[in-house]
Amino acid sequence: MRVWHSAEIDLQALTRLGENALPGYIGIEFVAIGDDWLTARMPVDRRTHQPFGRLHGGASVALAETVGSIAGSLTVDPAVSLVVGMEINANHIRPAKDGWVYGTARAEALGRTTQVWTIRIVDEQDRLICLSRITLAVIPVHRA
Repeated sequence: MRVWHSAEIDLQALTRLGENALPGYIGIEFVAIGDDWLTARMPVDRRTHQPFGRLHGGASVALAETVGSIAGSLTVDPAVSLVVGMEINANHIRPAKDGWVYGTARAEALGRTTQVWTIRIVDEQDRLICLSRITLAVIPVHRA
C-alpha cells in the first residue's frame, strides 16, 4: 500500500532541502523510494567519523532522523500538517570505516497525531550497522 501523500516525489529535491543544514554538511542524499519506504545514503568519511576512524553513532542517528522525518513529512498534506520529532533511539550493531551507509525508513504506525518509523542502516554489503526508531508528532501547520 502506498503511504505517500503526493503521487510524485523528487528525490533530488529532497536532498536539496538539507543542502544548507546538517544533512547537507554530512553528505546525506536521498536515493530510492518505494510504496512504503524511503532510502537515503551517507558517506562514511572524515565528516561522519568519530576520532578513531569509525562511523560516529551520532552520524547514524542524524541519518536515521533525516530519513525518518522526511518520510513522515511525505505522508501528510503539507498545507494542513507537518511532522516533528518526539523521540529517537538507536542500537549500534557493527562499525563502518568507509564507503556508504544506507538508511531505509518504513512506517510502523501512521496515526492521526503520531507516527512511528523504523530505520534500518546497512553498509554496502547489506550488513546491519544500526537499527533506529523514531516517533514523530503530526501537528497542524498553524501551530508551527
